[in-house]
Amino acid sequence: MKPDSNLKLVGELRDLQIVDVTGRRCGIVDDVELVGRAGARLRLKALLVGPGTYLNRLPRWISMLLAPVLPRRIVRVPWTGVKRITAVVELKQAAAAYGLARYEASLEGWLSRIPGARS
Repeated sequence: MKPDSNLKLVGELRDLQIVDVTGRRCGIVDDVELVGRAGARLRLKALLVGPGTYLNRLPRWISMLLAPVLPRRIVRVPWTGVKRITAVVELKQAAAAYGLARYEASLEGWLSRIPGARS
């Protein structure tokens, strides 16, 4: 499927694994950002990734309980950065170009110092 094809957003896009151009897994599509207005055609503007998206998907009372402890970080991956969609969402560039896998990259340096952590 190509990015300009028709999609069923919830069934075909949300919760798909995101893979960058190097094949690195770098997140999951948590939500989408649309652009348009009432009566006009809606267009997909960005994929939203990160724990900050969860607060809007949860019931309000749960959201209020989790808000103080849940990170609010949301990464917006522009729709133009999507190469294609198969069983995963493939990106045109490396994860860092979109601000994805930031925490994982910082942990890799720390974890690599643990004996036996790398094979």
